[in-house]
Amino acid sequence: MNFVFAIMILVALVMLIIVSPESAFSIMIGGASSALKLAFTLIAIYAIWLSVLSLMEGIGLNRAMNRLFRPITKRLFKGESDLALEYITLNFSANLLGMGGAATPLGIKAMECMQDGSEKATDNMILFMVINSTSIQLIPATIIGLRAAAGSNSASDIILPSLLATIISTVTGVILAKICAKFRRKEKKAEEQEPRAPLFRQFERRSVKK
Repeated sequence: MNFVFAIMILVALVMLIIVSPESAFSIMIGGASSALKLAFTLIAIYAIWLSVLSLMEGIGLNRAMNRLFRPITKRLFKGESDLALEYITLNFSANLLGMGGAATPLGIKAMECMQDGSEKATDNMILFMVINSTSIQLIPATIIGLRAAAGSNSASDIILPSLLATIISTVTGVILAKICAKFRRKEKKAEEQEPRAPLFRQFERRSVKK
């Protein structure tokens, strides 16, 4: 895939030099400066919200949110340890505030705690990935910051549409993940019972003969 993107970039660069060589370097310099500006904007946004997350941890608000979301996470992720549920709750909280960058390391920690020793993802890991991808966002801080940096006059107008869209996507994702997990459990149970069927038949035949 990287090779394909490299070819596309080279072809675009060659075509740009052939069609408009006088503007090629100015466009590249303008694109680089825009990329740097966007990077510094994102760094500032994440620095602010990561400090808020550290402040929440310092005053114990993360533990309060953990207690608040514990009934939901415990019901969704049955059989997981308290440490895994704590990381899951903190991940949900960070995503709820639109801090996707801060939620990523918490999500990795949660995934590590949910591993069962096999190379396959468990049903809870799949469900967590779905919820983390669709995550309900009460305050999409990153998007608001990007809109404000782009000169939007009403950067916060995205809050209500984003909230409604993420609620619908999260609920739909949870339902589909639960349905798929149920089918997976049925298939696994059928596979485990299938090789035992002949033994059961032999036992039945012997009992009938007796």
